Amino acid sequence: MIAFASNSLLCRAALRETGIDAASFTFIRILSGAVVLWLIGTMRRAEWRKAGNWLSALALFAYAAAFSFAYNSLSAGTGALLLFGAVQATMILWGFRKGERLHAIQIVGLAVAVSGLVVLLFPGLSAPPFSGSILMLGAGVAWGIYSLRRKTASDAIAATAGNFLRAVPFAAVLSIVFIPLARLDRAGVGYAVLSGAIASGLGYAIWYTALSGLKATSAATVQLSVPVLVATGGILLLGEPITLR
Repeated sequence: MIAFASNSLLCRAALRETGIDAASFTFIRILSGAVVLWLIGTMRRAEWRKAGNWLSALALFAYAAAFSFAYNSLSAGTGALLLFGAVQATMILWGFRKGERLHAIQIVGLAVAVSGLVVLLFPGLSAPPFSGSILMLGAGVAWGIYSLRRKTASDAIAATAGNFLRAVPFAAVLSIVFIPLARLDRAGVGYAVLSGAIASGLGYAIWYTALSGLKATSAATVQLSVPVLVATGGILLLGEPITLR
């Protein structure tokens, strides 16, 4: 969860404080993650070439792209709230479909979380931008789908490496489409590499290893710690204000 929180903070910092654009950040992030995971897979002699699949890679890319573009207009904490609210809804609905049920305390927690999202998005002067909110909710749905598709992977690191490598062409096409708006600088590239290599590549490999021992509903619930971590980091590291909403 610390790795997930770091992704939000790194992306928001890059898009707010450096010159890099969202499409370039997405491409560098996915490419860096693919390289690190390929190196790990090679050292472990894992069969990463046969692991992963194109549908999972597409979900991974959709999450990463929508995530980056959403953070053009959202604060770090607000983005994380929207992202993992959508993740939780996606994974819990899937868990219900598979016969999983929540305990009483989980139901209370879910009700509080959903109520919080309603309050956050309710129209008003301090409501987050609509376009950024829609993009981040879409990123959350894509991440939820990706998490569910990787839940049964026998080798989490190999599967993650295979999906990252397959996502690189999608990210490259996105960069080409937005090449007229492309902007790069050293700091922005550095943030993107850290996000891809450490927070994404290594972080996701750890996450998928943990997923094998969690129910979908539990996996969704534990991710609600991320918005708290991100909001705290945004306040302490990015100078984001605390508002009543």
